[in-house]
Amino acid sequence: MSNSYEVRPGQSIELLKALHILTRDGKMNQDSRRKLKQVYHLFQFIEPLLREVADARGAVSLVDHGAGKSYLGFILYDLFFKDLPEEQGQNSHIYGIETREELVKSSQELAARAGFPGMSFLNLSVAESITSPALPATVDVVTALHACNTATDDAIRFALARQARHIVLVPCCQAEVASVLRKHKGKLLAGNPLTEIWRHPLHTREFGSQVTNVLRCLQLEAHGYQVSVTELVGWEHSMKNELIIAQYKDLPRKRAADRLQNVLETLGLEEMGERFFTAP
Repeated sequence: MSNSYEVRPGQSIELLKALHILTRDGKMNQDSRRKLKQVYHLFQFIEPLLREVADARGAVSLVDHGAGKSYLGFILYDLFFKDLPEEQGQNSHIYGIETREELVKSSQELAARAGFPGMSFLNLSVAESITSPALPATVDVVTALHACNTATDDAIRFALARQARHIVLVPCCQAEVASVLRKHKGKLLAGNPLTEIWRHPLHTREFGSQVTNVLRCLQLEAHGYQVSVTELVGWEHSMKNELIIAQYKDLPRKRAADRLQNVLETLGLEEMGERFFTAP
């Protein structure tokens, strides 16, 4: 066990206890330390984006997809949102999107107990949220931390539909592209030596995961975003820790759209065109 010295200044100890990151006597086990380290590391990337939006607009809205127990949302609110000037704070909001009703209910109860009025939790899938009237027509920041498989792509679709200024993704368990690669493997093997990259099943899975994120980055660039890709934390903490950050800059779209189409065609993934759609 460890003392709470790793907790950031200004962080509510009572909130961390309520989230079961700290025990009642303020201690932290190995698993909790890992979770907190991940969320704090992510906070370092997100906080400047929130600050930029709050300064430019006077308020900030954030939608967290696949929120789970909403560690990220609560810690963001505690470390940033609750300290905004009154007018900015009154108009700022975090929305947590989660399919498990019991987690939505417990998060709603914790937000009420903590006195965090600018937090809402919706029992929706990421796909359902795209058209849900319960969310604002435009949002500033969209996050999706370990949203599995196509839920990350749904989060991107949501962000594009709601004209998000910033998108922060940590993709997870992407299997869809690998399944399409597998389906067409026999047909492609004879004609293209590059198919050796995904001939073996393990390589198909790993290569499919890599290609999925490459396609996501190209898709975001094809919608005018500037994209950066980095590591969330050291590999010892999580194998699913590729961090994709996209900021809307209204950049030229054609080259990225053409490249995306070329990758789909080269790898026999044309049927994925609808998922990785580009701007008209």
